[in-house]
Amino acid sequence: MVFVASSRILALICFSLLSHQHLRLAAGKCHVDDETGLLAFKSGIAYDPSGMLQSWKAGTDCCTWSGVTCLVGNRVTRLSLYGQPEDPKSFLSGTISSSLSKLRYLDGIYLQNLRNITGTFPELLFDLPVLDFVYIENNKLSGQLPIKIGRLSRLGALSFAGNWFSGTIPSSISELTQLGQLKLSRNLLSGEIPDGIRRLKNLNVLNLDGNRLSGRIPDFFSSFSDLRFLNLTDNRFSGEIPATISALAPKLLYLELGHNALSGKIPDFLGNFSGLDTLDLSWNRLSGVVPKSFKNLTKIFNLVLSHNNLVNPFPEMNVKGIESLDLSYNRFHLGEIPRWVASSPIIYSLKLAGCGIKIKLDDWKPSQTYFYDYIDLSDNEISGSPVILLNRTNYLVGFWGSGNGLRFNMESLRFATKLKYLDLSRNLMFGKVPGSISVLEKLNVSYNHLCGKLPTTKLPASAFLGNDCLCGSPLPPCRV
Repeated sequence: MVFVASSRILALICFSLLSHQHLRLAAGKCHVDDETGLLAFKSGIAYDPSGMLQSWKAGTDCCTWSGVTCLVGNRVTRLSLYGQPEDPKSFLSGTISSSLSKLRYLDGIYLQNLRNITGTFPELLFDLPVLDFVYIENNKLSGQLPIKIGRLSRLGALSFAGNWFSGTIPSSISELTQLGQLKLSRNLLSGEIPDGIRRLKNLNVLNLDGNRLSGRIPDFFSSFSDLRFLNLTDNRFSGEIPATISALAPKLLYLELGHNALSGKIPDFLGNFSGLDTLDLSWNRLSGVVPKSFKNLTKIFNLVLSHNNLVNPFPEMNVKGIESLDLSYNRFHLGEIPRWVASSPIIYSLKLAGCGIKIKLDDWKPSQTYFYDYIDLSDNEISGSPVILLNRTNYLVGFWGSGNGLRFNMESLRFATKLKYLDLSRNLMFGKVPGSISVLEKLNVSYNHLCGKLPTTKLPASAFLGNDCLCGSPLPPCRV
């Protein structure tokens, strides 16, 4: 009985394999229209130094080509080509062939970080009947977004981030009511945000940062019940932070409005964003105090309020751990580094430049310094020595302490292998400049009391000016 059962199972397996083989043979290689369209795209690429399209050869199954996906029989459903930013040869130079419109089953186009794809808005997108996702990012497409962009009404995601598009955002974009993501960041777009965007009620990502958009930020955010990412940084927006942003409190994770010309006070309602990860209001014209309600931001990891006109008192925060804090260049007079910062179990970036801090740096003992990447304490009234702090940090990339009263022997510094940027200018530092500065990319120790011959370096003379008796290249030669 066991033998009979095993035979039946074996027969079923063989039948299944034969059936699968029959289906595969029936499907054959990819459809001729798809092959033609893809080869036309390849012919529009003038330069492919990394061989990204090397597998695209006529007569072979295009479903096996790099970046090509077939999920409906033998028809191409997705085109995904990605450049690797860390690889200088990983790019494509050329244009997007209109023949891609032959790929009638294409539901997703991902042409990301290819860097040198040029041309205007790809009109072929209007001829693809089942297209759902468009990510043509970090290329060099230019010209204006078409007035008829609203015809792409079935799209679930549209991203042209990191191109050279100019002009205004067409009002017909309000017809893209199925969009979950709209990303037009890092272009040259101007004018105001169309009010019709309020109709895109399914948005969970809205990124318009890095453009030339102006006017007031529309007060329409009560329409977006699922919005999690809002980034309008680095534009020319003015006026106050819109009141309807308060409606985003239940789900919003990232709110980035920095590098604009926003005015007024920081709204108290921002303290209701209990799940907020990142808040960036830097480089605006905000005034008044930071609301006491910020103590409710217990999950915030990145708080950036620098370069405004904010004043004391700064509220006590109840964070469990903060990755980066930047309060630099407001009108704060903090007196000391906040205790909740010193007790944070993990922090990568601490920037408190120009915050009215008056401490002896030797006495500042944060609970951990191991993970610090960046520390900026410039332009305060800090005395003492940074040696203990700097010599305890293993991953520090940059330290800025200029414009204080730090007094110590520079030769006592240990330069961690990851340290690249060091600015201790305008202090009371003395001693010689050690040869270990050779690991640094940027150094500024000008206007201190250093003396002696400089070690061999490629740093400019400006890094060493204004000291007592430094000499040797790039400064004048030492006297014999």
